[in-house]
Amino acid sequence: MAQTIPTVAADRLVFVGGLHRSGTTPLTRALARHPRISGLHDTGVAEDEGQHLQDVYPRIRAYGGMGRFARAPQAHLTETSDLVDPANAQRLIDAWAPYWDLDRPLLLEKSPANMIMGRFLQALFPGSALIVVLRHPVVTALALQKWNPLVFARNGRRRTTLVGRVDHWVHAYELLRTDLAALDRVEVVRYEDLVDRPAEELARLQSLLGLDDPIPHDSLRSDRSDDYLRQWRAMATGNLVQRRTRRRIIDRYGDDILSWGYDAESLRTLPR
Repeated sequence: MAQTIPTVAADRLVFVGGLHRSGTTPLTRALARHPRISGLHDTGVAEDEGQHLQDVYPRIRAYGGMGRFARAPQAHLTETSDLVDPANAQRLIDAWAPYWDLDRPLLLEKSPANMIMGRFLQALFPGSALIVVLRHPVVTALALQKWNPLVFARNGRRRTTLVGRVDHWVHAYELLRTDLAALDRVEVVRYEDLVDRPAEELARLQSLLGLDDPIPHDSLRSDRSDDYLRQWRAMATGNLVQRRTRRRIIDRYGDDILSWGYDAESLRTLPR
């Protein structure tokens, strides 16, 4: 007999989003350690991301995957989407519920594209919360390099350039910026602040989620960006292609990067 999935109150749902390598996974794991929060677990899909378990909306692979997806207008789902329907809301719950501990008050789902789907998710689940993580775009772009195919990956994903990945970051977070005014329960967390001042940053999320007890933060590490900082510094005196790539990113995207509190040249995180 098929399992009957109960209707879940929308305000129990917590969505986490942010571009690949931005820190969504360590944040999600920290949140899921709280006794009142259940993350998706034992799913058998990459990073336990809810996008891979459902069939309501296309996965980001349909839009070019990491480093590309936010450029597809169809990926930016809002309350105007034809997919906003109570039946689809229940289909999502049915897909995710077997991997949650439904006895916990808050139910967490993490997928990168949630960052540009907040208005859509809010329309499906009024009262739900959205947490978006951002990390310095140059660090994020460098961290993605190890997953960059020579030309094409077996799943069809095409190679991206470092400049292209920074451009995608700028575009994706600009979409988020335009969406923020339409979102009710939302927090944007900088990864660098999260690992440097975890208690302070997680206290904001504790307040957002209405939790009485602090969110554990001992699993968060502050040294995960060190290799990328060294790579970026080395590019300043590297070969001609490296020097030109570095200068192109600084000159073309420096102001956009600064608007999120990051310095493009030094990779410093500036005070809010």
